[in-house]
Amino acid sequence: MFADVIVDISSGLLDKTYQYSIPQCLENEAVVGAPVEIPFGHGKREGYIVGLSKEEKIAIERIKPIFSVKKRGQVIESQMIALAYFIRENFGATMNDALRTVIPVKQAVRRVEKKTVVLVCARDVAGDMLALAVRKKHAAKERLLRALLSSHELSWEKVQGELSVSAATVQTLVREKIVAVRVQESYRDPLAGILQFPGESTDLPPLNDMQQRICEQITTDRRMGVNKTYLLHGVTGSGKTEVYLSVIEAVVRGGQQVIMLIPEIALTYQTLNRFYKCFGERVSILNSRMSAGERYDQILRAKNGEIDIMIGPRSALFTPFDRLGLIILDEEHESSYKSETPPKYHAREVAIERARLCGASVILGSATPSLTAYERARRGEYKLFTLKERAAYGAQMPEVSIVDLREELSAGNRSIFSRTLQEKMKKRLEDGQQTILFLNRRGYAGFVSCRACGYVMKCPHCDISMTEHNDGTLVCHYCGERQKKPALCPVCGSKYIAGFGTGTQKIEQEAQKMFPFARVLRMDADTTRKKESYEEILSAFSQGKADILVGTQMIVKGHDFPNVTLVGILAADLSLNSNDYRASERTFELLAQAAGRAGRGKLPGEVIIQTYQPEHYAVKMAAAADYEGFFAQEMAYRTALSYPPSSHILAVLILSAKEEHALETADILAKAAREFIEKTAPQIALIGPAPASLSKANDLYRRMIYFKESDYSLLVALKNFLEGYILYSEHFKSANIQFDFDPISGY
Repeated sequence: MFADVIVDISSGLLDKTYQYSIPQCLENEAVVGAPVEIPFGHGKREGYIVGLSKEEKIAIERIKPIFSVKKRGQVIESQMIALAYFIRENFGATMNDALRTVIPVKQAVRRVEKKTVVLVCARDVAGDMLALAVRKKHAAKERLLRALLSSHELSWEKVQGELSVSAATVQTLVREKIVAVRVQESYRDPLAGILQFPGESTDLPPLNDMQQRICEQITTDRRMGVNKTYLLHGVTGSGKTEVYLSVIEAVVRGGQQVIMLIPEIALTYQTLNRFYKCFGERVSILNSRMSAGERYDQILRAKNGEIDIMIGPRSALFTPFDRLGLIILDEEHESSYKSETPPKYHAREVAIERARLCGASVILGSATPSLTAYERARRGEYKLFTLKERAAYGAQMPEVSIVDLREELSAGNRSIFSRTLQEKMKKRLEDGQQTILFLNRRGYAGFVSCRACGYVMKCPHCDISMTEHNDGTLVCHYCGERQKKPALCPVCGSKYIAGFGTGTQKIEQEAQKMFPFARVLRMDADTTRKKESYEEILSAFSQGKADILVGTQMIVKGHDFPNVTLVGILAADLSLNSNDYRASERTFELLAQAAGRAGRGKLPGEVIIQTYQPEHYAVKMAAAADYEGFFAQEMAYRTALSYPPSSHILAVLILSAKEEHALETADILAKAAREFIEKTAPQIALIGPAPASLSKANDLYRRMIYFKESDYSLLVALKNFLEGYILYSEHFKSANIQFDFDPISGY
C-alpha cells in the first residue's frame, strides 16, 4: 500500500504530493488525513496523507517508507481534505496553506486536569499514621491526614493552598498506600463570563405567518432530501434570527449538527445568549480571542459529538462535525467572510461546497445582501425568501433624515454634530432613551500634517499616513508601528503640526463635553483588545448603564438594543472615497445596517445621516431602505465596467523586499500571462502591471496585475498556468506572489 503525502511546509515550491510506502504495521493507522512523519531530503518532515493507492507512481526503488503516524493533533477527515483541494484549486494557495485552513487545531493541547486527594486506607490505619506524624512532628502530613479523616477527599487546590501541603508530601503517602491522587480531565469553559443568563432556558420564539412559511419550506425540502442554498433577505428587525432558530431546532431534532457563522466576534455575546437559552449546553463557540486550550477543547467536543451547534466567525466553518446538516451565514454581505491572507477564500463559496460534500443545506441571511448573492438568487441558483416588515408587533422602520454638512458649515456650525443631531440627542437623554453614534474610522484624528509645508507623518515601513491617538501616540493601523507625535515638523521645523480629521476618541470626548452628565461608552478596535472587552461593553450598554455608544463598524452589525431610538451616522460618505469598486455597495450596507439599529423595540426610532454627498444614490437609497433600487443602479455600473458579479476578477499581488525585483517580477509574470491569453483565452482582459494602491507595506514593495473575464473557470486555468510557471522558475524564489479571486477590498 502507498500513500500520497503533502509535506507540511509553507513553500509553494513544494506544493505537490510525494509517494511513500506504508509499512504493514502502520496500515490500520495510515488513513487519509492522518499526520505522518516521513523521510524528506536529508532529514525528517511532517506531512499529511491526502490519498492512498495500491500502485507505485514512480520507480519502486525511489519510494521510501513512512516513519510513523503521529498521535498528536487532529486527524483530518477525508471530507476536509476534499475541501482543502477545493480551496486550493478555486482560490489560489499552496495545498499546505489550504490544509492549515481546514484543520481547526493542528497541535493537541493538554487537557485541564482536576486532581483530588482521596483517603484509600482503613480509618484505623490512617489514625495510626496520624499519631506517628504527630510524634515525629511532621506538621504537613499531620494537617493532611486530619483533614482527610474529617472529609475523606480533598481538592488539590485545597491541599496545596489552604493546607499548604507539598506535592512531595502527598507522594510519600501515595507510596505508603494511605492516599491516592485521582485525576479527572475537564474541558476549558470559553463561555465563562459571556453567558448572561446561563441558568434560564426558553422555548423557541413564536413566528409570524411569513416566517412560518419560510421555515416550513426549508424543513420540507430537507425531509425530501433536497439540500439547497437559500438567501433570506429581510429588513433589519424582520426576525431572521427567529427563522434560524426554528430551522436549527428541526435540524438538531433530526440528529444533525449546525454551524452558525457570524461576521464579527462582537456579535458572539448576543447571539450566544439567545442560542444558549434555546439549546443549552449543546451550543459552543470558536473565535480568535479564545486561548489555544479553549479552542482545542471545543474542537474535541465537536469531534466527539458532544455539541450540536457551533457559533463563530469565518474559521468556525471548519468545525469537524460528522453529522453536519445546516450552515448559516448571518450578515452574508460582510467583507470579513473573505480571507485577506492566503488562501483568500470566501466563506460563502466554501460553505456551499462543504454542504455539497456532506449533504447539508445553507442559509445566507442579510438585510443588505451582497450583489453576488442577490444576483445568483435572481438567476435561480439560490432560493430567495423575503421579509419586508419588522417582526415585533407595531414596530416600524425608523424615520431617516439626511443632513447636508455643507449647509451646516455655511450656517457656522463647526461641531462634529449637526444641529439636528444635537437636538435629537438632548431629547433622548431627557427621555431616558439611548443613542448610537457611528463612525467608520477609529483613532483620535485621521492624520498628522504640517500646515506650514504640508508634510504628512507616514509609517516608515508602509506607504500610509499614521493616525493620532489622544495619548500623543501616532499609530500605523496597517503594521502596528507606534511613534510619539513630534512637537515640531521633522521637515521644516514648524510648530504648526497637528492632527486632521475625526476619530472615535474625539467623538467620545465631544459628546461628553456637549452633554456632561451623559454616560458615554466607546467601542472600537482600541477598546476591545482584551479578551472579554466585547461582552463587557455590549453588556453594559444593553443593561442601560450608558446613554450613548460611540463606535466603528462593529456596533452596527446585527446588534439588538430595544432602548436605542436614535442613531447618528457622522461620516456617511467616508467609505465612498475608498479606492474600491465596491465603495458604493459598502456605503449602502453600512448606512442601512446602522439605521437598522434604531427603533427595534416598542419605541419609534430616528436616524440622522450626516454627509457631504446627500445626492449620491447609495446615501439616498439607504435612507429610503430601497435595496432593490440600489441593486438595479449598482448592477448597471458593474455591468458597464465588467466588475463582479457581472464579470470576475483575478488579482495577482507581487511582493518583494527590493523595488526593482518587484517591478521585474511583475513584468515577467504579465508577459507569461499574455502568452497564455493569446493562445487559450483571448477574451481575458489584462490590466497592469501597476503599483498597488498601498505600494509599500511592512517593508515590502507591492505590484498588481488584474485579469477580467466572465467565465470563472478560465481565470482558474490562468491561475493554474501562472502557478506552474512560478514553480519552475528560479526568479520567483525571492518574491511572494498571491492570487485573489473577486477581491472585495483594494490593494
